[in-house]
Amino acid sequence: MVRSLLGGAILMLWTVSALGQEDPYLWLEEVTGDRALAWVREQNARSTQALAQTPVFAELNRRILAILDSDQRIPAVSKHGPHYYNFWRDARNKRGLWRRTTLEEYRKPQPNWETVLDLDALAEAEKENWVWKGAQFLKPDKRRCLINLSRGGADAKVTREFDVTTRSFVDGGFMVPEAKSTVAWRDIDSLYVGTDFGPGSMTASGYPRVIKLWSRGQPLDQAKLVYEGQPADVRVGAFRDQTPGYERDFVTRGITFWTSELFLLRDGRQIRIEKPADANASVHRDLLLIELRSDWKVGDRTYAAGSLLAADFEAFIRGDRRMQPLFEPADRKSLAGYSPTRNHIIINELDNVRSRLYRLTRKDGQWQRAALAGVPEIGQAGASAVDADESDDYWMDVSDYLTPSSLYIGNLNDGRLEKLKQLPAFFNAEGLVTSQHEAISRDGTRVPYFMVARNGLALDGTNPTLLYGYGGFEIPMLPGYRAAVGAGWLEKGGVYVVANIRGGGEFGPRWHQAALKANRPRAYEDFIAVAEDLVRRKVTSPAHLGVMGGSNGGLLVGNMLTMRPDLFGAVACQVPLLDMRRYNKLLAGASWMAEYGNPDLPEEWQYIQAFSPYHNLKEGVKYPPVLFTTSTRDDRVHPGHARKMAAKMEQMKQDVLLYENIEGGHGGAADNRQAAFMQALVYTFLWDRLK
Repeated sequence: MVRSLLGGAILMLWTVSALGQEDPYLWLEEVTGDRALAWVREQNARSTQALAQTPVFAELNRRILAILDSDQRIPAVSKHGPHYYNFWRDARNKRGLWRRTTLEEYRKPQPNWETVLDLDALAEAEKENWVWKGAQFLKPDKRRCLINLSRGGADAKVTREFDVTTRSFVDGGFMVPEAKSTVAWRDIDSLYVGTDFGPGSMTASGYPRVIKLWSRGQPLDQAKLVYEGQPADVRVGAFRDQTPGYERDFVTRGITFWTSELFLLRDGRQIRIEKPADANASVHRDLLLIELRSDWKVGDRTYAAGSLLAADFEAFIRGDRRMQPLFEPADRKSLAGYSPTRNHIIINELDNVRSRLYRLTRKDGQWQRAALAGVPEIGQAGASAVDADESDDYWMDVSDYLTPSSLYIGNLNDGRLEKLKQLPAFFNAEGLVTSQHEAISRDGTRVPYFMVARNGLALDGTNPTLLYGYGGFEIPMLPGYRAAVGAGWLEKGGVYVVANIRGGGEFGPRWHQAALKANRPRAYEDFIAVAEDLVRRKVTSPAHLGVMGGSNGGLLVGNMLTMRPDLFGAVACQVPLLDMRRYNKLLAGASWMAEYGNPDLPEEWQYIQAFSPYHNLKEGVKYPPVLFTTSTRDDRVHPGHARKMAAKMEQMKQDVLLYENIEGGHGGAADNRQAAFMQALVYTFLWDRLK
């Protein structure tokens, strides 16, 4: 009893110490509270007055909106049955058109499109601000699909059954009310549904905790329980592999953001697929594919983290652990992704952050490898199956910082590669060059970065330079075409730099894991090293060096603000995490504790506090000018992060602006007009502060 009381006292003392005085800006976490929204409107008016009343803004807004609305953009398509579907937004279709065509038509410069669903007309008829969130088809005939719609762009969505032959919602069909749901077809008359069924049905992260099988005509609350996860899990889900001849049902349990379990549902049993908890597993026809994030010892062999393994699915279920490596990492090589076609597997490899594509073909029990043509030396290339059930055709998209994207269709059997579409140049790249460099981080790690600048750039320290980064969740920053960056920054004479810091996926799991939890500062040290290298090389100087990042990248640049205010001349911080003491209590924040740590544990808060910008602001320090942008409808990263940071800095008399879009979700904008406005604000701010 004494020990228990003592522990409680220690915890209480720690809480007071960690929080200091009560947070005076907690009221800004009330997303739609009257007081909070009134404050937001005041901030928006101030930011609009400061940035959006200038000729520079007007021109940027016009240019970026023209890019987003251009009918010369490549319409990305996905094949379902005989048709190729595309979702399209432009000036005439603010919310967008879901439309389809044939491959023969798609080859033409101006295809003839058939409208399947007009979201603007639907929104007007139903008096809802619908934002498209995708469609899921039922195989094999692909007549029915589940359409996801969001109010204002939030992650929470409504799911409704749709018939593409009649181009209408099914009268009396399946409809899942608004929630952060996971919904998947089992067959024409049943769905796997994880949604908000009431108290206890959602995880602490705000995602489904239970999965039910819902039959047509049955009230949703009477659906049959299939699987139940734990409250502390991130989420659970279920799906049916609809590949003809290989139909089978699975349940997934996301324990943390990086660990999971996969179960095969067969004969009333839940058969757990034996794999490391942090490995990703998928199936393709007769294959089980396992992507490793840590070393895995099986028998007398150890497979390295970052490997992709293949096994016979049914043999594996029976206990046969024979596996073949389809990809094995090297020091500067990693797996960026893979895509099976009917008879082959496409491997996307990163070689020192440069894309390389290969075809793997199984012959006589062995896998043979051949490089795919058309990949740039420095650039980004992606390839995916057109229809893995039916053919070995594949899409390939290729671009680099200065070359507009090209879309190809190829065939892995005969080597055919046909260019279908070419994006026009949306900015003048004449005289610009891309180069790759390395900085040395604090612990001696070599950190690559790309730089786009004028050929013959004067190395006098006066060039306005924008440094971008992310550094989290194993997401690599690759050299692709960025039209808004070109129009908003490069054309004006700015230098654009992308840092491939730890925490990302440029060199596979080890690069990511090097900046997890207590090691998170490694990512920030890498970013600082790149910034210092730019200054050392006299590309720029602190007064002319700006940083930009969003979401986890917003946390990155928020830490640049507080850790090295002397190194930067401006900070653009978008939909950010900033209050790391409370992030796990705000919306989806609890799902990221495997990335950052648990601030409710004293031993973990001790290191988290070091990268919590909200807590590291100090009186008497002059911080660089900062613009925060966020969205009221962002139900992933809470807008309270940006709001509270801006309010605190405003109270400290710092140069700070905030603009919060009332719609838009985590992307920050619900339509092209809003997206253009937000981007133009950012580039206007950066150019004004750094020129």
